Amino acid sequence: MEFIESEFRYNLFPIFYGVVFVLGLAANCYALYVLHKMRDSKAMSEIRIYMTNLTLADLLFVSALPFWIGYYANNGDWNYSDVVCRITGSFFFINTYCSIFFLGVISINRYWAVTRPLMAASSDCWKRGAIISAGVWGVTLSASIKFLIDPGLQEDHKTAKNRCFEGYHNETDDTKYAVASTHFLIIAVFFVIFLMVILCNISIARTLLSQPISQPRASTGKRPGGTKRRALKMLFAVVAVFVICFLPHHVVQGPWVLAVLDLKKQWSDETRQVINDAHQITLMLMGLNCILDPVVYCFATTKFRKYIQGHFKKVKDKKNCSRQTLSTAMSPKSSIQTKL
Repeated sequence: MEFIESEFRYNLFPIFYGVVFVLGLAANCYALYVLHKMRDSKAMSEIRIYMTNLTLADLLFVSALPFWIGYYANNGDWNYSDVVCRITGSFFFINTYCSIFFLGVISINRYWAVTRPLMAASSDCWKRGAIISAGVWGVTLSASIKFLIDPGLQEDHKTAKNRCFEGYHNETDDTKYAVASTHFLIIAVFFVIFLMVILCNISIARTLLSQPISQPRASTGKRPGGTKRRALKMLFAVVAVFVICFLPHHVVQGPWVLAVLDLKKQWSDETRQVINDAHQITLMLMGLNCILDPVVYCFATTKFRKYIQGHFKKVKDKKNCSRQTLSTAMSPKSSIQTKL
């Protein structure tokens, strides 16, 4: 079976991943800086652990992007070593499923905090966060071992190009069904987590909407219902990341596996091409999660958002202070010139 090509990606992907690299690197490095500065905040110790791990997973993906940009800019011909192909491919897998797991864990954490606040507060939050994070990394790294052990490069005999993790057309009849079964198992795991996230967030929304809106205190001047609105925005942000970044890929992944492994003999070449093109677009959308994850942090905790607001306010005030100092320093000279 021949390799199914999607030529448009060689023009689109380098530009798209270049933007994701710049924005993702800046956003996640800054998020990591903020989370480090908030390390003494006991009130958010558990969710800060999840956010920190999610940020590290995003930075793994961002660090691999320059190689993928070079790959697509070179029209799908991998010019680096097989080891680099294996590592960057595993980073892509690790980021995707660490993000899915940690966003799921954050949803459960928020559900527990809203619906069982006393129970959540009475347990050892830091210890639980560390154990769960270690479990997520353990499962994801174990699942990625295959990417590191098996050869990543496969030659496309028709074009003489070295493909990185795109050699499904070279699978034998003996291995096709094993490969397909692995993919469908991963798809099933995703939809279980996605369903859990939806149910948790629906329960949180129902609990929040059923609570009466508290009156603002005269000393604070806060608008009534502000906390509730921010919590609902956080729910929307988490679900939006799933729907935009991960859901399209896992919907298309099943038909794509059947297409590239030629397990659906009755499908025409045009059908296979459409499925492969859609699959390439969903791969691109998954890259957006490393930009959107920091947005979730802003809604997940008030402390994170307030720290960012305070930090930018200090930077702004510092700039204004510098301008005023410069203006004051120049004013005597201006007065002398006026007198002359």
